[in-house]
This record gives sequence, structure tokens and C-alpha cells, in this order.
Amino acid sequence: MEIKKARYEISSPDVEHCPDTQVPEYAFIGRSNVGKSSLINMLTRSRGLAKTSQKPGKTLLINHFRINDGAFYIVDLPGYGYAARGKSQREDFRKMIESYILDRQQMTLLFVLIDIRHEPQKIDMEFFDWLGENGVPFAIVFTKADKLGPNAGAAKVEIYKKELLKKWEELPPVFVTSSEKSTGRDDILDYIEQINRDIENHKKDTNVSLDGN
Repeated sequence: MEIKKARYEISSPDVEHCPDTQVPEYAFIGRSNVGKSSLINMLTRSRGLAKTSQKPGKTLLINHFRINDGAFYIVDLPGYGYAARGKSQREDFRKMIESYILDRQQMTLLFVLIDIRHEPQKIDMEFFDWLGENGVPFAIVFTKADKLGPNAGAAKVEIYKKELLKKWEELPPVFVTSSEKSTGRDDILDYIEQINRDIENHKKDTNVSLDGN
């Protein structure tokens, strides 16, 4: 799949203010400063679509980006685990994120971003557990692969997989990316395309069943 058009649509303070859409939404989330905005810009090939910053914790709202004239949406969620925020603000962010993930019917898949340079962090593992407990479909995206050599990067990914398999019987899809080199772009977009195709086929099968034909 190729993204031919991508444009910013709206920023929402909570799930109730998100746009009234009827198409799949693919949300991106991760710890602050994991490279979320850079990844979205790389996927859409729109350098300034998602605002990047050297200062962590800049995404404060639920940001919707309309892809290919509304074929689907990419959603940029606030980062979690930014300790510099006050307790009350962290709680507000937690409620915002959880309500979108659990209550937004259009939320089709959550891409959870992990900085490939780091060892498994407790906050990330707890977030994976929460997603599993709530039956949320997700994939893991390792970012900043250009910061490590191929062997070192692969070793980091294996460490994460082994850690997950201590609790999980089956691993979620895993992607390794670099926004600087566009690594992993085709893999992620092809995966989104496959899910969109499966959704369309399911709709057709359902309609056939309802029609009795």
C-alpha cells in the first residue's frame, strides 16, 4: 500500500470529541520521546504532518490524520510515562488514553512504540499486560533502529520477545523501524492494508449472509 494523501484533521481533548468516522483507525502510542511523530511522518512521507520536538511529552491531545481521502485514519496518542508531569495531569492522560483505546469503536489496532536501544522497561511491560487483559489488538514497533547495528538491534528485539513469552503464549506482530532511513515502512503499511482488506471482506460476507444470497 502507498499513502498518497495525508492531512491533519483534528486534535481532541478526549474520546467524546473525536471525529465521527466510520473507517478504521490505527493509533500510535509509546513512552515520551520514543519517536512517535517522526514515525508517523515517515509512514506518510509528510515531513511536517505530526509535530516533532526535542522536548518529550509535547503531544497533549488525540490527533487524527486522514489518510487517502478517508480510507483510514492514523491517530497520534499522547506518550505515557513522562515523569515531569504532575500527578493529576498524568492521571488525566491515563484516562484519556484508556478511554480512547477501550471505548473508541473505530480503533482497529494499536501500535506500541519501543526505543530499540533500551532494555525492557517495567512501564512498557505493564502496559502490554493491560492491553492483553483488555483484549486490545496491538503490534510492537521498535524505533530508532539506525542507532544500533543490525546484530545489536536484533539482540534487543530478542530480549523483549523472551521477556514477553514469560507471560504470553503468543507474541504480537513485531516491526523494526528507523524514521531516518524509512526502515520498516513497507512492512507496517502492508500490514495495515491487509487488515483493511480483511475488514472489507468481512463486511461483504456479512452483507451476503444478511441478504440470504
